Amino acid sequence: MDFYFPIAEHVISLPLLLIASGCVGFVSGLFGLGGGFLMTPILMFLGVPSSVAVATGSAQLVASSSSGALSARQQGTINFRLAVVLLIGAMIGTAAGIWFFNLMGRSGLLEPVITGTYVVLLGGIGLSMLRESIVALRKKSSGTNLQHGPLQHWFASLPFRYEFTELNVVISLVPLLGTATLIGFIGAVLGVGGGFMMVPALIYIFRVPARIVVGTSQFQILFTMIAATMMHAALNHSVDLLMAVPLIIGAVIGAQFGVLAGKKIQGPAFRLALAVLILAVALRFAGMVIGDLIGMNPATPVEIAPTGATVLPWVHWVADQAASQGFLYGLATVLLALAAGWLGTIRLKRH
Repeated sequence: MDFYFPIAEHVISLPLLLIASGCVGFVSGLFGLGGGFLMTPILMFLGVPSSVAVATGSAQLVASSSSGALSARQQGTINFRLAVVLLIGAMIGTAAGIWFFNLMGRSGLLEPVITGTYVVLLGGIGLSMLRESIVALRKKSSGTNLQHGPLQHWFASLPFRYEFTELNVVISLVPLLGTATLIGFIGAVLGVGGGFMMVPALIYIFRVPARIVVGTSQFQILFTMIAATMMHAALNHSVDLLMAVPLIIGAVIGAQFGVLAGKKIQGPAFRLALAVLILAVALRFAGMVIGDLIGMNPATPVEIAPTGATVLPWVHWVADQAASQGFLYGLATVLLALAAGWLGTIRLKRH
């Protein structure tokens, strides 16, 4: 069943979109990640313009992070003092990222910036995870004690040190805010929550206990993605609500199965699988970059007058609301995502 999405101006099979978002949700639930680093590239591979893929992917992340944050709150794994510091930095980074996003869009450089950044970012993270998981598999060890290196000693010497007594750590607010700002910036530009960057940074650089990291990160990502979705909707009108609905439904359902599977299947082998998946996405983007350089990628036609797909009258009404009522349109999208995340959490608790 093909469906025309008015903001993306593209026809996509609804079953395909649900299956793709369900698979991303499963990976998200299995590994405790937001999934934006997979959802946004998949939308781009399906022909969705990068600006719409990023903005609509942010809406899907509101649902997944709200579900994660609610679960973490119930388990008591959110440190709210740390979350507030991260949120301040992430909001500054998000605002700067939206400004940069719009600037690149006006200059016509948005597509190559997003594609190139994904190659570098996912390639670096994938290779790092691949190395770590292979070493862990060879040693067959559950882990070793973390040692303080030069970077940690230098961070500890910076001013504005703050003691998180309940975490038994003392952290300079300068690098903490800087890290959160940078990740918020990257998240707004790429349509990712940034959990796959924030979690390792908090554990390996700032020595925050692992049991607190994921929940606190999910709490921060929730509000960051709400802000990003609202700004994308109000400033550049690139959030496709009709596309966000199947993305949210598929991701929430898939995440439930992922969480249940994650309770039974853990260990370095699955970190290795995730590393291979991330590298595969990076290689796909690298292929796009090379194809653009040598002129092998054909231009994707814009389907303003789609054929073979039913276009209902209310579809155009939704597009009109996105253009004329950007703030209210963004608010409706956020509320829908929050409701889906809450229902997913309630459903998961029953299992």
